[in-house]
Amino acid sequence: MFTGIIEELGTVESLEDQGDAIRLTVRGPLVTGDAGLGDSISVNGCCLTVATRDEGTFTADVMHETLAKTSLGALEPGTQVNLERAVTPTTRLGGHIVQGHVDGTGTVVRRTPSEHWELVEIALPAELERYLVAKGSITVDGISLTVVDVMPESFTVSLIPETLARTTLGFKQPGDVVNLEVDVIAKYVEKMVRPA
Repeated sequence: MFTGIIEELGTVESLEDQGDAIRLTVRGPLVTGDAGLGDSISVNGCCLTVATRDEGTFTADVMHETLAKTSLGALEPGTQVNLERAVTPTTRLGGHIVQGHVDGTGTVVRRTPSEHWELVEIALPAELERYLVAKGSITVDGISLTVVDVMPESFTVSLIPETLARTTLGFKQPGDVVNLEVDVIAKYVEKMVRPA
């Protein structure tokens, strides 16, 4: 489990094609500093398992299902990615409950800058829209964000200078694909109230 508070921007070092999977190596000195084999690290919102660890890098195996359902299949060496270690029992929950299980991908539609913040509109799959509410939580590329507004085919989030400076949303442009994870609580509520 994660909180959606990005700890560092990492860089993709290499991708080794394994046919139905890839072996992804990411440079992230902070998140690898205390990482052990089998630990979970969120990469752009995808929970990956540390398979090997070296000086400032870790390697994870990314299966076909993950490559097909997330933006990880489009990564290239040199690409920057959002990184977060899994929470511990003493971690502050600064964002919201994030599983690292991507529900789908969205596309950046537009960016509207302001003096101190930026409004970003993101298109989302129709089947995810029902889980979004204004002032509710959404995870975009692993970043815990508050939904500003929900439209029929998109939603908006406001990005503060800290988010713009420390995450990939600082440089994503219209047309770029992002990973989306809706609030898991909304999914459980839906299941409980749905007629059997």
